[in-house]
Amino acid sequence: MSKKGKVLVAMSGGIDSTVTAMMLHEQGYEVIGITMKTWDYASSGGSSKETGCCSLDSINDARQVSVDMGFHHFIIDIRDEFGDFVIDNFVDEYIAGRTPNPCVLCNTHIKWSALLKRADAMDCEFIATGHYAKVNELNGRKFVTKSKDLKKDQSYVLWGLSQECLGRTQFPLGPYNKTEVRQLAKDYGYDELSKKGESYEICFVPDNDYRGFLSRRVEGLEERVNGGEFVNAANEKIGIHRGYPFFTIGQRKGLGQAFGEPMYVTEIIADKNQVRLGPVSELLKNGAVIGKTNLLKYDRIVDDKEFVTQVRYNDPGTMSTVSHVKGSNDIEVEFHANVRGVAPGQSAVFYEGDDVVGGGIIMKSL
Repeated sequence: MSKKGKVLVAMSGGIDSTVTAMMLHEQGYEVIGITMKTWDYASSGGSSKETGCCSLDSINDARQVSVDMGFHHFIIDIRDEFGDFVIDNFVDEYIAGRTPNPCVLCNTHIKWSALLKRADAMDCEFIATGHYAKVNELNGRKFVTKSKDLKKDQSYVLWGLSQECLGRTQFPLGPYNKTEVRQLAKDYGYDELSKKGESYEICFVPDNDYRGFLSRRVEGLEERVNGGEFVNAANEKIGIHRGYPFFTIGQRKGLGQAFGEPMYVTEIIADKNQVRLGPVSELLKNGAVIGKTNLLKYDRIVDDKEFVTQVRYNDPGTMSTVSHVKGSNDIEVEFHANVRGVAPGQSAVFYEGDDVVGGGIIMKSL
């Protein structure tokens, strides 16, 4: 038994999680690598080659490093629980006219749950991943903080983690930037790994065609929603579209017709199969209602507190005033400057400096 303890490392086969395992092994932890099979892309009917964390090549890469470094490695199949929860939610949200963020849902409800379950079974005190983030503590509460590499920072997708999860989680890459991580891979003798590319697609939609995925997943969807109306702010019909689930807030390209000026999707009205279009000015919102909230840094927040609110992964964030909605657990956010493209279904994350105060799901824009 290592003096530093046992740590279960989620290994996708990519550079970040692999370097994470190497670092912890070198630091003296007893490392156990685990690769989670979340999705079999062939079953989606897509035409692209399977890539990313679920591909056979990635699994073999993770296993080979474990063999080289001399620690155990296991593969677990969580396709059933992943599919039932994450993918069904992904489909349901688009059908409801919202824009989901499956990575947040997966982290919160699937991956960490699966990791903790296996960590307990293997007597591991800690779990670790290759996320670019840090875990800090204040007054007995654990919370996520932004990583050194702000371009790679992944704190936005970790707002949903529980105190139990954070209390056992390590993010070794938090103090590093991507260039340094690539150099570490070289230093460990893995030159090819150091050059490995990155995947930005949703793992179960590796061809990045979510519209095709929805069509294959929901039988008869295209026929059912085809012929919907484009409407303007005055609710006047200005065109015909192929179906509301195939559009997202802020979309400009791929509308299927020209309007004489740049037009953007400003609202999706699912029950009427309508997509509202307007100029970019109509994308600007001064607030939002946030539901399904989870607080990290504090156990509660007082009304009229000011935080920076981030509404998309690459959003720089906007100073905001937050207050509780009377009679519910929802939070109302008032942006100090109008924010573009606030999309129901996406996450809103509250920051105090680099610290994640908490977050939730955007229920509606204001």
